[in-house]
Amino acid sequence: MKDYFEVCVKINPCAIELVTEIFFERFECEGVVQAEEKYKDLELIETTNNVAKGYIKYDEEDFSIEEIQKVFDLAKEELKEEGFTDEELGTWSVTAKKIINQDWSKKWKEHWKPTKASEHVIICPSWEECAKKDSEILITLDPGSAFGTGTHATTQLCIQAIEKYLKKGDEVADIGTGSGILAITAIKFGASHAMAVDNDPLVIDVAKDNAQINGVFNKIDFAYGSADMLTEQYDFVCANILHNILAEIMGDLKRIMKPHSFMVMSGILDEKKQIVLDAVNEQELKVVEIMQQEQWVAIVVQND
Repeated sequence: MKDYFEVCVKINPCAIELVTEIFFERFECEGVVQAEEKYKDLELIETTNNVAKGYIKYDEEDFSIEEIQKVFDLAKEELKEEGFTDEELGTWSVTAKKIINQDWSKKWKEHWKPTKASEHVIICPSWEECAKKDSEILITLDPGSAFGTGTHATTQLCIQAIEKYLKKGDEVADIGTGSGILAITAIKFGASHAMAVDNDPLVIDVAKDNAQINGVFNKIDFAYGSADMLTEQYDFVCANILHNILAEIMGDLKRIMKPHSFMVMSGILDEKKQIVLDAVNEQELKVVEIMQQEQWVAIVVQND
């Protein structure tokens, strides 16, 4: 058993991905909890998503709470230099406590239970036993350090859009694939092939493992990168990433869409959706639907 710091960062929900990256890039971190949720009969009944909890290997010589705070303060200043505003980043309140003799690699799994992500999709942790009805699709998942367990509203909104707009035989691009959950879901709903890319090379192996677990590995290609590296066009595009990145790469996202194809974009706080909508309008994409769950939205567009 190992000792850990449980480091809690109270943040604006739109900065949760940024804080998660800091945990993994700047510490020897074995896991991050992005939301604490309570379920009853597979239905989400309560969620807390303004605190990110990271579990850092404890070494008294290397770390103190003051030094951890300094790392986050420095990272925040660097993000401001990259163009993030005070409004987007919000206030980061950092606290930490020592957790003695716990195996985090097993402990975090206690908090993740089977989840009904849409009308017909159940996400099941790989260490759980899950039953399903004949009309339901079961996705077995082990996210490792990758984003996308199926419990977060942004992922669920994308899954709901796939269920509604994807056609059998579609060619799919999944931009920011994380755990691979959206590419896997698309194949389960009848897509013929998916191209899944992520700009974090560490998650590619996780996504490949999940595709293998779900029996769809031969229908998905995985690569390190983003939309700008793709040269083909697709019938359906998924992009579950930060609102400012969506706006920045909207031109590349449109470029990889076939005529009349659909795209679902999520990772967008309701208060930030106009930034994405402005980029959508600039690229002359047609808004088909704006979906909302809690304070998060997904925007479905079509390339007319």
